[in-house]
Amino acid sequence: MLCGMAPLFLKAQNYAGKALKISFFSSTPIEDIKAASNKGSGVLVASGGKFAFQVPVKSFEFDKGLMQEHFNENYMESDKYPQARFTGSFNKPVDLSKDGEYHVTANGTLLIHGIGKQRSIPGTLTVKNGVVTLNANFDVACADHQIKIPTLIITKIAEVIQVHVNGTLSPVK
Repeated sequence: MLCGMAPLFLKAQNYAGKALKISFFSSTPIEDIKAASNKGSGVLVASGGKFAFQVPVKSFEFDKGLMQEHFNENYMESDKYPQARFTGSFNKPVDLSKDGEYHVTANGTLLIHGIGKQRSIPGTLTVKNGVVTLNANFDVACADHQIKIPTLIITKIAEVIQVHVNGTLSPVK
Protein backbone atom coordinates (compact mmCIF):
# COMPACT_ATOMS: atom_id res chain seq x y z
CA MET A 1 0.00 0.00 0.00
CA LEU A 2 2.68 2.49 0.97
CA CYS A 3 4.59 1.70 -2.22
CA GLY A 4 1.43 2.36 -4.20
CA MET A 5 1.50 5.94 -2.99
CA ALA A 6 5.09 6.48 -4.20
CA PRO A 7 4.04 8.52 -7.27
CA LEU A 8 2.40 11.00 -4.92
CA PHE A 9 5.78 11.65 -3.31
CA LEU A 10 7.27 13.26 -6.38
CA LYS A 11 5.77 16.74 -6.18
CA ALA A 12 4.65 17.41 -2.62
CA GLN A 13 5.93 17.58 0.94
CA ASN A 14 5.35 14.17 2.39
CA TYR A 15 5.36 12.70 5.86
CA ALA A 16 5.85 9.12 6.98
CA GLY A 17 5.87 7.14 10.20
CA LYS A 18 6.79 3.55 10.97
CA ALA A 19 5.70 3.12 14.58
CA LEU A 20 2.07 4.20 14.71
CA LYS A 21 0.25 2.78 17.72
CA ILE A 22 -3.06 1.20 16.84
CA SER A 23 -5.12 -0.23 19.66
CA PHE A 24 -8.62 -1.53 20.11
CA PHE A 25 -11.00 -2.18 22.96
CA SER A 26 -14.02 -4.47 23.23
CA SER A 27 -16.25 -4.07 26.25
CA THR A 28 -19.08 -6.35 27.33
CA PRO A 29 -20.65 -6.97 30.74
CA ILE A 30 -18.74 -10.27 30.90
CA GLU A 31 -15.28 -9.30 29.69
CA ASP A 32 -13.15 -6.43 28.41
CA ILE A 33 -10.64 -7.20 25.69
CA LYS A 34 -7.85 -4.87 24.62
CA ALA A 35 -4.94 -5.21 22.23
CA ALA A 36 -2.32 -2.91 20.75
CA SER A 37 0.32 -2.79 18.06
CA ASN A 38 3.22 -0.38 17.58
CA LYS A 39 3.83 -1.70 14.07
CA GLY A 40 1.50 0.62 12.18
CA SER A 41 2.93 2.63 9.30
CA GLY A 42 1.52 5.68 7.61
CA VAL A 43 2.08 8.28 4.92
CA LEU A 44 0.61 11.72 4.39
CA VAL A 45 0.87 13.83 1.24
CA ALA A 46 0.43 17.41 2.38
CA SER A 47 -0.57 19.04 -0.90
CA GLY A 48 -3.57 16.82 -1.56
CA GLY A 49 -4.34 15.81 1.98
CA LYS A 50 -4.00 12.15 1.03
CA PHE A 51 -3.38 9.79 3.91
CA ALA A 52 -2.89 6.06 4.38
CA PHE A 53 -1.99 3.77 7.24
CA GLN A 54 -1.71 0.03 7.68
CA VAL A 55 -0.96 -2.46 10.42
CA PRO A 56 -0.02 -6.13 10.31
CA VAL A 57 -2.95 -7.91 11.96
CA LYS A 58 -0.66 -10.43 13.68
CA SER A 59 1.22 -7.58 15.39
CA PHE A 60 -1.60 -6.94 17.87
CA GLU A 61 -0.65 -8.08 21.36
CA PHE A 62 -3.19 -9.13 23.98
CA ASP A 63 -2.94 -9.61 27.74
CA LYS A 64 -3.80 -13.30 27.27
CA GLY A 65 -2.03 -15.45 24.69
CA LEU A 66 -5.14 -17.51 24.01
CA MET A 67 -7.07 -14.35 23.07
CA GLN A 68 -4.34 -13.45 20.60
CA GLU A 69 -4.44 -16.94 19.08
CA HIS A 70 -8.24 -16.87 18.69
CA PHE A 71 -8.12 -13.34 17.28
CA ASN A 72 -5.63 -14.30 14.56
CA GLU A 73 -6.90 -17.77 13.69
CA ASN A 74 -10.65 -17.69 14.24
CA TYR A 75 -11.85 -14.11 13.83
CA MET A 76 -9.41 -12.11 11.73
CA GLU A 77 -7.99 -15.03 9.70
CA SER A 78 -4.64 -13.23 9.73
CA ASP A 79 -2.90 -15.63 7.35
CA LYS A 80 -5.55 -14.91 4.71
CA TYR A 81 -5.92 -11.18 5.53
CA PRO A 82 -2.53 -10.09 6.94
CA GLN A 83 -3.04 -6.30 6.84
CA ALA A 84 -5.69 -3.85 7.99
CA ARG A 85 -5.47 -0.48 6.24
CA PHE A 86 -7.09 2.85 5.58
CA THR A 87 -6.59 5.00 2.48
CA GLY A 88 -8.26 8.34 1.97
CA SER A 89 -7.96 12.09 2.11
CA PHE A 90 -8.76 14.85 4.54
CA ASN A 91 -11.95 16.87 4.19
CA LYS A 92 -10.11 20.20 4.16
CA PRO A 93 -6.63 21.47 3.37
CA VAL A 94 -4.20 21.74 6.27
CA ASP A 95 -1.08 23.90 6.19
CA LEU A 96 1.41 21.52 7.78
CA SER A 97 4.15 24.16 7.58
CA LYS A 98 2.47 25.98 10.50
CA ASP A 99 2.47 24.72 14.07
CA GLY A 100 -1.00 24.11 15.46
CA GLU A 101 -3.79 21.66 16.07
CA TYR A 102 -6.07 20.83 13.15
CA HIS A 103 -9.36 18.96 13.45
CA VAL A 104 -9.94 16.98 10.28
CA THR A 105 -12.05 14.15 8.94
CA ALA A 106 -10.43 11.52 6.76
CA ASN A 107 -12.79 10.16 4.10
CA GLY A 108 -11.78 6.90 2.47
CA THR A 109 -11.79 3.12 2.61
CA LEU A 110 -11.14 1.08 5.73
CA LEU A 111 -10.07 -2.44 4.74
CA ILE A 112 -10.32 -5.07 7.46
CA HIS A 113 -10.70 -8.84 7.00
CA GLY A 114 -10.63 -8.34 3.23
CA ILE A 115 -13.74 -6.14 3.28
CA GLY A 116 -13.47 -2.45 2.40
CA LYS A 117 -15.97 0.04 3.82
CA GLN A 118 -16.29 3.74 3.05
CA ARG A 119 -15.67 5.66 6.25
CA SER A 120 -15.43 9.20 7.55
CA ILE A 121 -13.01 9.16 10.48
CA PRO A 122 -12.57 12.28 12.63
CA GLY A 123 -9.13 13.01 13.98
CA THR A 124 -6.61 15.60 15.04
CA LEU A 125 -3.33 16.54 13.41
CA THR A 126 -0.96 18.38 15.72
CA VAL A 127 2.00 20.06 14.01
CA LYS A 128 5.04 21.06 16.04
CA ASN A 129 8.43 21.92 14.55
CA GLY A 130 7.57 20.23 11.25
CA VAL A 131 6.48 16.92 12.82
CA VAL A 132 2.85 15.79 12.57
CA THR A 133 1.17 13.81 15.34
CA LEU A 134 -1.98 11.98 14.30
CA ASN A 135 -4.70 11.04 16.76
CA ALA A 136 -8.02 9.38 15.85
CA ASN A 137 -10.71 7.41 17.63
CA PHE A 138 -13.44 5.54 15.80
CA ASP A 139 -15.68 2.50 16.05
CA VAL A 140 -15.65 -0.58 13.84
CA ALA A 141 -18.64 -2.90 13.65
CA CYS A 142 -17.51 -6.51 13.26
CA ALA A 143 -20.44 -7.19 10.91
CA ASP A 144 -19.28 -4.42 8.53
CA HIS A 145 -16.16 -6.47 7.77
CA GLN A 146 -17.79 -9.91 7.98
CA ILE A 147 -15.92 -10.80 11.16
CA LYS A 148 -17.96 -13.65 12.55
CA ILE A 149 -18.16 -14.14 16.31
CA PRO A 150 -19.34 -17.64 17.32
CA THR A 151 -22.66 -17.71 19.18
CA LEU A 152 -21.02 -19.49 22.10
CA ILE A 153 -18.88 -16.42 22.95
CA ILE A 154 -20.95 -13.57 21.48
CA THR A 155 -21.51 -12.23 25.02
CA LYS A 156 -17.73 -11.86 25.53
CA ILE A 157 -16.92 -9.84 22.40
CA ALA A 158 -18.55 -6.52 21.55
CA GLU A 159 -20.27 -6.17 18.20
CA VAL A 160 -18.67 -2.74 17.85
CA ILE A 161 -14.97 -2.33 18.64
CA GLN A 162 -13.38 0.98 19.71
CA VAL A 163 -10.20 1.75 17.72
CA HIS A 164 -7.51 4.32 18.53
CA VAL A 165 -4.72 5.40 16.17
CA ASN A 166 -1.85 7.57 17.36
CA GLY A 167 1.53 8.26 15.87
CA THR A 168 4.14 10.63 14.59
CA LEU A 169 4.77 11.39 10.94
CA SER A 170 8.02 13.12 10.03
CA PRO A 171 8.95 14.89 6.80
CA VAL A 172 10.35 12.60 4.11
CA LYS A 173 13.64 14.01 2.87
